[in-house]
Amino acid sequence: MSTAATLAAADAAATGPGFLSPGGVEIAFVLVGLATLGAALVTVTTRQLVHAALWLVVALGGIAVEYLLLTAEFIAWVQVLIYLGSVIVLLLFGLMLTKAPIGRSPDADSGNRWIALGVAAVAAVALVWVVVDAFRTTWIDLDGPVQGSTKVSGEILFQHWVLPFEALSVLLLAALIGAIVLSRRNSPAEDTDASDKGQR
Repeated sequence: MSTAATLAAADAAATGPGFLSPGGVEIAFVLVGLATLGAALVTVTTRQLVHAALWLVVALGGIAVEYLLLTAEFIAWVQVLIYLGSVIVLLLFGLMLTKAPIGRSPDADSGNRWIALGVAAVAAVALVWVVVDAFRTTWIDLDGPVQGSTKVSGEILFQHWVLPFEALSVLLLAALIGAIVLSRRNSPAEDTDASDKGQR
């Protein structure tokens, strides 16, 4: 064996597996990602609103698992507490307060599936392009603090993302108030019955 081949073999052994040789974490990441994508597709295609909310729980839980696999434990638990613990509960309260049908809802399909699919495809391409363009030349310092740690995430959140975070909380509050207003609004039949009782 030549000296160049020996040096190449030593370099390969020192650097470990190559970029295209996935390990257990990478395989689990892909499998969980596929399950999350499937749950998201069922969420937007089912005609039962309660089932859509429950499948959304699965999709958001899958995203939390993906964060755990990326060693971003703080972001994963925020995902569980905020989205699974608050947004889904808010959504279910909205369904209950607005007296949404429990079974299949034929009117849940507006007939714009192809338009929605096109918009989703354009949004996905734009998102992938933005992420690739933003992180194309970014290198993570493995010897520095963990990128998903509480310290780093807290500094980024409360220094650069305070306004969007508070705006999201106001939006959720407005959604809850809107659900309460819609639940207290009488239908035309109920208004007619109330006026008939008043005349009697």
